[in-house]
Amino acid sequence: CAKKFGFELELVNYDLGAERYLRTGEILPDSVLAELRKFKAIYLGAIGDPRVKPGILEKGLLLRLRFELDEYINLRPVKLYPGVDCPLKDKGPEDIDLVIVRENTEGLYTGSGGFLKKGTPDEVAIQTSINTRKGVERCIRYAFDYCRQRQKNKKLTLCGKTNVLTFAFDLWERTFQEVAREYPDITTDYAHVDAITMWLVKNPDWFDVIVTDNMFGDIITDLGAMIQGGLGIAAGGNINPQGTSMFEPIGGSAPKYTGKNVINPLAAIMAGAMLLEFLGEPEAARAIEKSVIEALVTKKIKSLAAGKMGMGTDAVGDLIASGI
Repeated sequence: CAKKFGFELELVNYDLGAERYLRTGEILPDSVLAELRKFKAIYLGAIGDPRVKPGILEKGLLLRLRFELDEYINLRPVKLYPGVDCPLKDKGPEDIDLVIVRENTEGLYTGSGGFLKKGTPDEVAIQTSINTRKGVERCIRYAFDYCRQRQKNKKLTLCGKTNVLTFAFDLWERTFQEVAREYPDITTDYAHVDAITMWLVKNPDWFDVIVTDNMFGDIITDLGAMIQGGLGIAAGGNINPQGTSMFEPIGGSAPKYTGKNVINPLAAIMAGAMLLEFLGEPEAARAIEKSVIEALVTKKIKSLAAGKMGMGTDAVGDLIASGI
């Protein structure tokens, strides 16, 4: 892409993840974090390893990067490509093409809470959802701007739970309605999160852009990944529009396949396309997407499942590169 479209990419590799943690006990040294702040974008591989207790890498690396770099938007395109099997009956690419904008630095993910009398019969556990006007408004504004820029149906849906979460989503709904007045060209809608999960299955074509909080976004983006064909094709971005953003495949690391050359790299490739679009190279991003679609439509890639693609991981990469 760089050669064809006339730009240069400066790549710096960082040894972060399970291997480093097991070797040194370090997850994300402050010195490395300081260096990462100087970059425009980070291309993150999947993390996770059965040798490391769940939550250690996720909290110490992934969540810390999101919070420290103030990547307050998690951007998740949900798009079913031609040639990809969809688990939903009678749904095709024309029905599944939406984007979920998830608030990425607040809510239940701030780690606010604690225990009282832990380990006793009287134990109390409290987990607090933190929602600030600043955090909510900047997420909602990003969603309105993105919806306008997307130029599809120009419809933005707020996903919440106003009938139960009467404080947090009172703030979300009031802010949504106030900001909406500045975007008269955007049609607005609201749905409870439980209704969203139903309609994403029954009528995904109803949605253009959905904006929601951190927890609900975490849940419905995985549902979105399934209706677009699975984690093997799902990519996402952690966005700080004024700072360093990070792009990654949505799925885990699948360590049981390490070194076997059977993993589907399409999600990582599409994360790379999102990264290039963020860096101001939309033509290159579209060229990657077009090459992926061509490989899927022609069935050169037989399946998105690991070990069932009809070729190895490296061959898939070569195939997409050759189609650009």
